[in-house]
Amino acid sequence: MAPPAYRDRVRYVEAGGVRLSVIGLGTWQFGSRAWGYGADYALGEARAITRRALELGINVVDTAEAYARGRSEKIVGRAVAPDREHAFLATKFTPLVPTPNVVERHAAASAFRLGVSTIDLYQLHWPNPLYPLARTMDGFRRVLDSGLAAHVGLSNCSLETWWEAEAQLGRPLLSNQVRYNLLDRRPEEAMLSWAAAKGRVVIAYSPLAQGVLSGRYRPGRRPGGLRALSPAGSDEGLRRVQPVVAALEAVGHRYGATPSQVALAWTVRAGGVVAIPGASSVAQLEQNAAAADLVLDEEDDARLDAASRAFVPLRAGPAALAGSVSGLARNALADRLGRGPTAG
Repeated sequence: MAPPAYRDRVRYVEAGGVRLSVIGLGTWQFGSRAWGYGADYALGEARAITRRALELGINVVDTAEAYARGRSEKIVGRAVAPDREHAFLATKFTPLVPTPNVVERHAAASAFRLGVSTIDLYQLHWPNPLYPLARTMDGFRRVLDSGLAAHVGLSNCSLETWWEAEAQLGRPLLSNQVRYNLLDRRPEEAMLSWAAAKGRVVIAYSPLAQGVLSGRYRPGRRPGGLRALSPAGSDEGLRRVQPVVAALEAVGHRYGATPSQVALAWTVRAGGVVAIPGASSVAQLEQNAAAADLVLDEEDDARLDAASRAFVPLRAGPAALAGSVSGLARNALADRLGRGPTAG
């Protein structure tokens, strides 16, 4: 399938010999009942979203074997099949027992579900502190040497763990997927500069803070599903976020852009960052893609920086934390049993 001409207008970052669109597509919600999108979304809209992303030049499509027990990988694989050469497929290994044999076996299973012989980026979903990282990296070395993956990366890892993993692997790990947005700027402390200097990529998940930065929610109008479990999704959390949302709205007014688009443009303003927002519809996907064309000036950046640094997050106390954990467990169980999401 010949690529549409407008693919050349999409902004990319280059690292490790690959070109990655600065706005990607996160697919945690594909096939998962915990998000409450329903079967029609999984069977139809999710495929349409992925197809439209590729048409617009978005090539980074991120999934994981843990997302809906592999259903997300299947949905993604079927959607990109007609246009495989224009997709950069990233998936993640769940490190419950991260022995080399298990890593290799799970990579093969993910490749099968994705319908590919080689996964473009195979990531460690999170570090397992109970198992030596060196042994896990032995498994990732096997995945590379066997051709099951073209590149490997990390997720939810500190910069120090990134360094250690590269030392154990003896090769570069292309990326680290971490939470990064206007409300959580920890990667700026050292990770972003190191990655840019070394030709690595920081993949920013939750760039809209699970929708909190979109401007859709206010105290008294809280998000549902998994988002409701976050402290930021509570009435008090949303009250604290409003000055940041107001700054996003003010900047967006200058460009005719939405708060979400401004937040995404801010996230990828530095070199070497790829943001992977999810999308509940094709229209939302198109709005996300347009954020790649929005370049913020110094005045915009200063306004957003001031609002962001004044933000004081709501910390979850023991009761809230217990509620979040139990809510996540209920939704995971509902997904496993084939039911809809439970109230949380």
